[in-house]
Amino acid sequence: MNTYLKEIADICEINKDLTMHIARHTFATTVTLANGVPIETVSKMLGHTSLKTTQIYGKIIDSKISKDMKKLKSMF
Repeated sequence: MNTYLKEIADICEINKDLTMHIARHTFATTVTLANGVPIETVSKMLGHTSLKTTQIYGKIIDSKISKDMKKLKSMF
């Protein structure tokens, strides 16, 4: 899998080592959590038995915080 990811990176001129490990972090952070998928769901998608493990993979990014704050503000 890592070999294919490296090939994709070359084709797309991405100057970063792409690995399954990085792909899992990207999926958890930018694909799911940033789009409002609950962390419990992400945990199951990644096959984790503990939310603590998922929290390592999925970091909350500033744009997600901003979206959540706007949503909260509209409620009040």
